[in-house]
Amino acid sequence: MSVRRKARETALQILYRIDISPGSSAEDGLDELLPGTEARRYCETLVEGITSRLPEIDATIDRHSANWKVGRMGVIDRNILRIAVYELIYSKDVPYKVVIDEAVELAKRYGSEESGAFINGIIDNVRKSEREAG
Repeated sequence: MSVRRKARETALQILYRIDISPGSSAEDGLDELLPGTEARRYCETLVEGITSRLPEIDATIDRHSANWKVGRMGVIDRNILRIAVYELIYSKDVPYKVVIDEAVELAKRYGSEESGAFINGIIDNVRKSEREAG
């Protein structure tokens, strides 16, 4: 498993924990799941970046998901989308195809049967919008 894939997977676990247990610490999850590794550094970047920009990331998801608001989405799908949107908008060194592929892989592994297609559609909408805007 690549360093960034491991970081994304761990970020998903931490964001899930924070989402279902408000007041949970990202640091606790990092210490437990990724003690002192290169993957930890990227995971920290993801978790800190997402949590510090959560309202705007969620608003971006809401704008691009027809008939679905972030609050109605499953916790796994919601947090995979947050990771992908963060990488699309704020991690310019990650090609959009990688962002989409990685998000769909996480969805297949941790989400429902429909998660992959659901997430792929929303991320592609975000990508198209961001490309036109940028």
